[in-house]
Amino acid sequence: MENENDLKELIVVEGLMEAEIIKSKLESFEIPCMLKFESAGRLMGITMDGLGEVQVMVSPENYDKALEIMNSASDSDEETP
Repeated sequence: MENENDLKELIVVEGLMEAEIIKSKLESFEIPCMLKFESAGRLMGITMDGLGEVQVMVSPENYDKALEIMNSASDSDEETP
């Protein structure tokens, strides 16, 4: 994995569980990613004022493919009754 400063933010979600699901999805398509979050929010279970936010980070080379995967996943979620 590249240096954190070389990565690009793909999406920001509330909570580590959702971020881990997204990470697993991307890695199933062989797109490595990193989760970036404030440790205090995770440690204390706080999800307000941005402490529960998790950034899903990918390399710039994988950004477009990762975005396409995220968009196709959200499109299929909308079709599900």
